[in-house]
Amino acid sequence: MCTVCGCGAGETKIEGGAHEDSHEHTHVHEDGTVHTHAHDHGHDHDHSHDDAPLGVHSHTHHHSDGSEHSHAHVHDGEHAHAHGEEHHHHEHGVAGDLDYGTGPARAHVPGMSQARMVQIEQDILSKNNAYAAANRQSFDERGIFALNLVSSPGSGKTTLLCKTIELLKDKLAISVVEGDQQTSNDAERIRATGVPALQINTGKGCHLDGHMVGHAMQRLQPADDSLFLIENVGNLVCPAAFDLGEHHKVAILSVTEGEDKPLKYPDMFAAADVMLLNKCDLLPYLEFDADLAEANARRVNPNLTIFRVSATSGDGLSAWLDWIQSGLEEQRSKRSESVDALKRRVAELERQLAAK
Repeated sequence: MCTVCGCGAGETKIEGGAHEDSHEHTHVHEDGTVHTHAHDHGHDHDHSHDDAPLGVHSHTHHHSDGSEHSHAHVHDGEHAHAHGEEHHHHEHGVAGDLDYGTGPARAHVPGMSQARMVQIEQDILSKNNAYAAANRQSFDERGIFALNLVSSPGSGKTTLLCKTIELLKDKLAISVVEGDQQTSNDAERIRATGVPALQINTGKGCHLDGHMVGHAMQRLQPADDSLFLIENVGNLVCPAAFDLGEHHKVAILSVTEGEDKPLKYPDMFAAADVMLLNKCDLLPYLEFDADLAEANARRVNPNLTIFRVSATSGDGLSAWLDWIQSGLEEQRSKRSESVDALKRRVAELERQLAAK
């Protein structure tokens, strides 16, 4: 769940899941602890603090059959989302513009201080990071190369994925996780290429998290020494903050967008290791300055690797595919080294036992 927008609580659905209708709450207390509890039934849900005594939190649940019930929780702390009076903290920028991105949280939530937002974000992200670390360990132990593709909607991300898969699927095993708020359209497009894909619908959520990807790994059971592709929910904000256990974030910018996107959304381009400038076949028909777009991206992240590509024409894709193959070979090599080290250790222990 995002700290800022509180997105996605209880909205996530993973294809084929036994608890597609489950409903989940995450609470953050004054002492910094986080707990989550779930209901095993689907319903609309709202709650109010307006009339509740301090520390009492009531929920009203509306069921699909029209019935409803209420119950209360007692908390010493507060929730990850804010209620009550609004407090606007902002700075005045150029020409009197309002800037809510100043301060440590770089965001604004009515009724919550930025210091409190930072604490909540750290608590939530630390939980996510634990799931992400488990995912990465599993990838590394099995020689799997995992990429997290992020972009704004309409950048051509799914088309690029399909083209990449078509060009690689005869050489290596590939599996795909698709993230969208609704529909399984993108997963169906991926499955049409002949590789397994799993759709995660996040409801109101604007990003995938480590826990979701862990469940997807269990379902997909990716092969050892394979490529694992994650297409995140389309936006350039929230996915930047959530580590999924991937080895690289790959940001996709298309030439039908603005050259200043990296400057407008710096967190995403700072978190990414690679940027694909897509739809370059359209450059002759647009006023888009590709050199300026690259320069803006490198102002945010000087170490960014950039490929100019066209998923439609195939131009530039060979360099992108070579980069993937190189990363996969590195993963396989690391796994081989780990296995060899383990074999040497076992041999040494057997030698010591035989000597006794």
